[in-house]
Amino acid sequence: MSWFEALVLGILQGLTEYLPVSSSGHLTIGSALFGIEGEDNLTFTIVVHVATVLSTLVILWKEIDWIFRGLFKFQMNAETKYMINILVSMIPIGIVGVFFKDTVEEIFSSGLLIVGIMLLVTAALLTFSYYAKPRIKENISLKDAFIIGIAQACAVMPGLSRSGTTIATGLMLGDKKEKLAQFSFLMVIPPILGEALLDGMKIIEGASESGAEVSLTALIVGFLGAFISGCIACKWMINIVKKGKLVYFGIYCAIVGVATIIYSLIG
Repeated sequence: MSWFEALVLGILQGLTEYLPVSSSGHLTIGSALFGIEGEDNLTFTIVVHVATVLSTLVILWKEIDWIFRGLFKFQMNAETKYMINILVSMIPIGIVGVFFKDTVEEIFSSGLLIVGIMLLVTAALLTFSYYAKPRIKENISLKDAFIIGIAQACAVMPGLSRSGTTIATGLMLGDKKEKLAQFSFLMVIPPILGEALLDGMKIIEGASESGAEVSLTALIVGFLGAFISGCIACKWMINIVKKGKLVYFGIYCAIVGVATIIYSLIG
């Protein structure tokens, strides 16, 4: 992997982790166009995912600080309830990670066709959530947090946008736009770090030799690309959700999805 390829893939990861267009799908497409086997570069994947987590911490630092200040009061306050919602939302993705990890990895290696199909599903979800007019709720409930967590677990499919799926689900449940993007971005931090830790243990134990092929320069460039673009996309996406313009990303996903399907069939 060259430094330029690392830069492009890093920027792709940072932007698409937050924009509702599927980071996994775009990384798969980008790797295919560069002739890179994404799963063969485990170290690079870990690095760019950690970079996007750090960008979340930077942009949402005030919210994170608010949560932890409230937690250390050791009482059932708004901050504690918010943290409980995040923990509940993690249950479905935790089940998938523990019991269906091998199945998910098989799906990721199944080629571009599944990516194109899931991008079309993402487009449908974003479009439907744009036109749905549910009764607006003041706060994200425990039940809603779990349902949004199920949406996040489904979004392990390559091409099915995690942010798009979770935010669209929340909108259809009637949760406030102002709170959904923030909750969606915070709830993904523990799963990403957990996945990075498990993959890192694989490398340390010698279960994967793929990381050795990625140079230190590529890792640094990829990290910086993912971090900087992630900061921009995270802040941008919060404002987009508030304005309710997700339908345009639905159109984009539909176009890319159709193009990906065609490319996979004739390529």
